[in-house]
Amino acid sequence: MRVVRLALLVLSVVLFLTNGQDSNTKEEPAIEDPATVAFSKDELASLSKSGKTQQFQAEVSRLMEIIIHSLYTDRDIFLREVISNAGDALDKIRYKSLRDKEVLGDTKKMEITIKADSEAGTITVRDTGVGMTAEELAKNLGTVAHSGTAQFLDAFTKAKDSGENPLHLIGQFGVGFYSTFLVADVVTVISKSNDDSKQYVWTSKADGKFSVSEDPRGNTLGRGSAIILTLKEDAKEYLKNSEIERIIQRYSEFIQYPIKLWDTKEESEEVPVEKETKEKKDKEDKDDDELDTADEEDEEKPKTKTVTKTVNYWKRLNKNKPLWSRRPSNVKENEYNEFYKALTKETADPLTYTHFRAEGEIEFDSILYVPKTAPFGLYDNYYTSSSTLRLYVRRVLINDKFEDIIPRYLNFIKGLVDSNDLPLNVNREQLQKNKIMKVISKKLTRKCLDMLRQIAENDSSDDDEDEPKKDEKTDEKKDEEKKVDKPSQYDEFWKEFGKSVKLGIIEDTKNRKKLLQLLRFTSTKSPSKAISLEQYVGRMKPGQTNIYFISASSQEEAQISPFLEQFEKKGYEVLFFVDNLDEYMNLNEYEDKTLQHIGKDGTMIGGKQRQEYYDKKEEEFEELKEWLKELTSGKVTKVQLSKTLDQSPMAVVAAKFGYSAHMQKISKNQAFGNSGAMRASKILEINNRHPIIKNLQIKVKADKEDQSLKDYARLLFDMAMIQSGFDIEPADTNAFGDRIQRIIQSGMGIKDEKVEEEPEFEETDESEGEDEEEEEPEEEEETEAEVSDTKTETETTDKSDTETKKEL
Repeated sequence: MRVVRLALLVLSVVLFLTNGQDSNTKEEPAIEDPATVAFSKDELASLSKSGKTQQFQAEVSRLMEIIIHSLYTDRDIFLREVISNAGDALDKIRYKSLRDKEVLGDTKKMEITIKADSEAGTITVRDTGVGMTAEELAKNLGTVAHSGTAQFLDAFTKAKDSGENPLHLIGQFGVGFYSTFLVADVVTVISKSNDDSKQYVWTSKADGKFSVSEDPRGNTLGRGSAIILTLKEDAKEYLKNSEIERIIQRYSEFIQYPIKLWDTKEESEEVPVEKETKEKKDKEDKDDDELDTADEEDEEKPKTKTVTKTVNYWKRLNKNKPLWSRRPSNVKENEYNEFYKALTKETADPLTYTHFRAEGEIEFDSILYVPKTAPFGLYDNYYTSSSTLRLYVRRVLINDKFEDIIPRYLNFIKGLVDSNDLPLNVNREQLQKNKIMKVISKKLTRKCLDMLRQIAENDSSDDDEDEPKKDEKTDEKKDEEKKVDKPSQYDEFWKEFGKSVKLGIIEDTKNRKKLLQLLRFTSTKSPSKAISLEQYVGRMKPGQTNIYFISASSQEEAQISPFLEQFEKKGYEVLFFVDNLDEYMNLNEYEDKTLQHIGKDGTMIGGKQRQEYYDKKEEEFEELKEWLKELTSGKVTKVQLSKTLDQSPMAVVAAKFGYSAHMQKISKNQAFGNSGAMRASKILEINNRHPIIKNLQIKVKADKEDQSLKDYARLLFDMAMIQSGFDIEPADTNAFGDRIQRIIQSGMGIKDEKVEEEPEFEETDESEGEDEEEEEPEEEEETEAEVSDTKTETETTDKSDTETKKEL
């Protein structure tokens, strides 16, 4: 097996060097292939007379019937299969030529040509491969020995019973040749092998019989095979060159041998103008007599005109080389970029890429790209989209949409995989059961994450280089400008695909540890540039055991949270979780460091002495805590002293193991959220050092039933709810407004004054005025004097109305 793979590798290198010389040739002279010329009537009669008619084996006959009557959709694969077989034939002759150059003979070129004849209704696919003898034609195309037909029939029955599309089975068992009967009534194969001096013709109408006869024209191929398909009436669209190009570009774009199509084009040419009439010439001669002698010595220039004509030529269809078959060290960056654009039809270069060859039990080549921008609707259609990675088998496209080739969160990755260990056609259902595909999927996932880790590490190393050393004098402003003007490569990735990494942490538990290294968050010390968890841990304060974070709807909201007061004062860094997916990731620990939400109960910074201080103060404020809990009437589970507040009088935190305020909002905004949303368990924390709380404690001891005191306390609680990220319940909004109104009245010295009553107005029927305006004028003829008097009266009235309005 190793020897065969080594031979194939050598073959690929030689092929690349050979094809690299003529790959720049866009077209070739219009030399028609003799093999594509149709048989004459006499030649057809000779074939019929000399041909030896044989019966297909029973399994093959059954196969023909299945193809013709059952497999009728997606007929494009017939051309893919024919070209794939032609590529195999070329591989065989090239392998033989490595040992003996004489086997190529006079036919040095290794290529595949296609010609569509609209008048005859035929498509001819010609290759200069190894060819077949008469015995090989009968054996390979008419029996089970090399076609695997029996296995196909068994798989077909199982696929049909399970409801799968049996069309995908073509190609898996060597029966790809028979897919030609999807579009053809008659299939003719002309072949010439080096092992026989004669050229033979194989013909079948899919009627259970085939014939093999000597070609009456002699040796027209030199070497190789030509398949002539006489198309069915409902398959005439394949006679269009545009349709053939479409199929080639989709399935056979990276076949290593040139694929050429017989085509036409318009060319402009300069031709001499016909001679003028005698009269016109005499007139010109008379004019010439009047010219100077110097002009007479000038040579007469021939006159020409431009004409357009139609010419034939061989058009190269597969100009893109299979870049993945070369060693990465021999490929330049611009080649990778151009290949990416050709593969994905994008205009921009990729953000990064990786090119590798997997070796071991399963071998395959792959190139993976990360686009610069996320495709439209990537996350809107997240659960319905499929991977865009292309799967090739021996450079033949098998499928370009798979659900399980890589995890869903990596669906933004573009590229291809080419394996020689897979069958030629694999459908989605069988992929899930195929052990080879599972191994390929696992290796691809690992390579994708390694590629992302690499650019993340490059980003971290660049940041380390940008940080000035203590003994160096640097311009900090210039460094800041550089960071703002030129974001790092990973910054660009995170901006476009950061959600994919977070979705991976939620879905892919096996690779969760690797994905944690790719996470990025802004923080109190790095609000403009996101940092990794590793960077956070690297600059933690001595003795700090927790990674602190706060969640909010936006970074602006998080930055003004009262929970940050003590942390910023004491120099602790806090991460901002401002994306809806951040808390869904359920991050509990990272490298033995516990992640702590500072908006939840149990957050503590400082040492043992600080804890003892607050334990003593709890007893001192016990009466105030009981009064506040009773006043909030079950809205909080308990009241306690805060260890995180500094300038704010109070705040509301969530229970340690419950929903945070931000998660409660997310749950409420989801479908059916109002009825079944999870609610956070709230705890009221008060700042015992704040003057408002101190005065509140004194007034509570003096008079617990003071209404103004209750209004102040409830207003403080409502303010704490809003600042902590919670919403005021709809049922409490009216009471909230009434409290504010009472407090404003008390502050302005307004006691029990009532709202002034509105005066009563006489009600009028508005419809009367409208009826008067709608009355039609009398149909009487007015004299000029009457019209003038009317205008005068109108002007006087308008003036009076204007003066009245001014007075009002």
